[in-house]
Order: sequence, then C-alpha cells, then structure tokens
Amino acid sequence: MTKKMNLGLIPKIIAAIILGVLIGKFTPEAVVRIFVTFGSIFGNFLGFIIPLIIIGFVAAGIAELGSGAGKLLGITVFIAYGFTLISGFFGFSVGKMLLPSIVENSSLTNISSQAKDLAPYFTVKIPAMMEVTTALIFAFLLGLGISATQSKTLKSIADEFQNIISKTIAKIIIPLLPLYILGIFANMTFTGKATTVFSVFWKVFIIIIACHFIMISLQFTLGCILNKKNVFKCLKIQVKGYLTALGTQSSAATIPVNLECSEKIGITKGIREFVIPLGATIHMSGSTITITMCAMAVTMLNNKPVDLASFSGFIAMLGVSLVAAPGVPGGCVMAALGVLKSILGFSEPMLGLMIALYIAQDSFGTACNISGDQAVAMIVDKISKGMKKEEKSEEKLSA
Repeated sequence: MTKKMNLGLIPKIIAAIILGVLIGKFTPEAVVRIFVTFGSIFGNFLGFIIPLIIIGFVAAGIAELGSGAGKLLGITVFIAYGFTLISGFFGFSVGKMLLPSIVENSSLTNISSQAKDLAPYFTVKIPAMMEVTTALIFAFLLGLGISATQSKTLKSIADEFQNIISKTIAKIIIPLLPLYILGIFANMTFTGKATTVFSVFWKVFIIIIACHFIMISLQFTLGCILNKKNVFKCLKIQVKGYLTALGTQSSAATIPVNLECSEKIGITKGIREFVIPLGATIHMSGSTITITMCAMAVTMLNNKPVDLASFSGFIAMLGVSLVAAPGVPGGCVMAALGVLKSILGFSEPMLGLMIALYIAQDSFGTACNISGDQAVAMIVDKISKGMKKEEKSEEKLSA
C-alpha cells in the first residue's frame, strides 16, 4: 500500500497564490471570472458564518475560563490578556513608524484606485443571521452567564456548538481556502494589483517576524528578572518549543513540548501544568502582532486612514475574540474576521487578502504565542510563591 501524500495548508496556499498569478496573467477574462464567481459565493458564506464563529468560540471559551474560578486563574488571564494588548499596541506603533514609507514607496500605492475587480458571473446572497456586534455581545452574555450559573446543560450546548463550528472550519472552510485565495490573486493579477501586494508584504513579513522576536525577548526578560533566572539560558531552552510550534502550526499540539521546556526552566510543577495549557488558549501575542500589522498594511493599500482610536478598539476586541480560537491552522484569523469587519470596516476582498497573508506565516505567530506562555508561567509562578509566603506569615501571626 502506498501512503497518500497530504500537503499542509501553507504549501497549498503558496501553490494557490502561484496558480492564481499564472491564471490571472495568461488566461482570458472569461476563465478568471469563473474563479471570481466561486470567490464571491465563498466570501458570502464567510460573511454568514463569521457571527457563528464568534458565538461558538468566544462563548465556550469564556465559559471554560469561568469554570475553574480562582485567584490564579484571574491572575493568569489578566497577565495573558495584558501581554496580548501590549503586543498589539507594540505592533501598531512599529507599523505606524515603518509601514507608511513601505506602502508609499511601492510602485502602485493605492490598489483601490487601480482597475476595478472583475465581476462574478452570478452571485448567491447568504445574509448573516445577525450583525457581528450582536454576536459578540450575545457571546459575552452567554459565556459569562454559563460561568455564573454553572449550568451543565448550557455548557454542554456551548461546547457542542463550538464543535460543530470547528468541524465546519476544518472540513469546509480550510479545504476550500486555497481555491478562494487562488481566485483573489487571479483577480488581482488580471487587474494589475498583485505587484503592489507582493512588493509590500514581503517587507511587512520581515518586520512582523522581527517584532515577534523582540516581544519574546521582552517577555522572557521580565519573567527572568522576577525569578532571578538567566534570560539567555531560558531562551535557549525555549528554542525546542518554538521550533515545534513552527512545524506544527498548533499551540495545542505544542503543549507537551512546551511543558518539557517549562520544567527545564524551573517553573513549579503545579503552575506549569495549569498555565501552559491555559496559555495555549488565551495568550495570543504573536497572532495579535501579525493580525494588527497585516490589517494596517491592507488598510493603507486601500487608501483608508489608520488611526489610533479605531485600532485601539480593534486590538482590545481582538484579544477577546481570539480566546479559544479554532485549533486549526489559520484559526486566529478566522476568529478575527468579525472585528476586522465590524470595527475596521473590511470588505470581503480585504478579508480574503487578510486570510491569505496571515496563513502564509501563521506558524511564526503560533511560535511567538507559545514562547510567551513560558513568560506568563514564570510571572504567575513568582506571584504564587509570594501568595504562599503571605499565607504562611498570616498563619504565624494568628498562631
């Protein structure tokens, strides 16, 4: 028996981009419009499922966090969300300094001013069941309500619905993504926009990866200072976890290796076994940097303003929307589609471009996420030890 070769998502995305460029360059308009028609239908389906993704993952994620309520849970969530916010604003600051010159120096600055996109042969309207903002509020209320009431029935329903959405992403959306991206790049090549995108985004990716390394270094430095550890030694230990995440593209799949790294770093057993798996779900520093900077670049390419007010709200909501993001490659950008659309006003083509650009280097964001989990664990470990000392002091005083 011969083994069936199964290409990973990134090779498929790269192949789709190359094919899209070739189709857009060397085939007639009639052929390109076939792929544009598929992209239009798929894009409408994405618009339909975005609110359901938000409800499925945000509600279940919040409910899951609340089920183990306690001081350490609250502290861990606070630190993880804090790191995510800091990472988002760090990415925004770097992007504000460097991206304008990159976009302005491209040969064709504004892709929205170039030739209009080809129209599909026909469209299939698939209206969403609710607005994205409505879905977010409903997800918050449902998740917090389940956490407060500890309803096993509602918790089970939320988990099952999350499972349905996860399977929809894994079995329908992810397999069809390469064809969708092929259509996007065929359209962009035919209308002359692909050159601009390629000339901008290879530079953006270099900046993003550099930001990842800076953020990991800062997080580890803080954790090591608090615990009086050698930061270079700890970073060297974490290389194994980073490379594993780079290869698997999955925070969940990297948990066993990350726990091993955590043990070598010297984090208390109970803390590492609690924080590392939880951090894989709630700490998204690398993904937040990537999504924020890609969103800024796409916004600039479409000649839209990049202002602190709108991106502040976007980053704050992004940290919540990525909680319990689907455990599939590109899951974070799928969970972010709602806030990209509702807060930044992204159109369907802009969302499609975001998906392609994010997934092309998703593994680097994942590797940054799981590396930062170690820093979160180190800080929580230090706080936990401090709390135990206080408890012992109180016991001595009461005795």
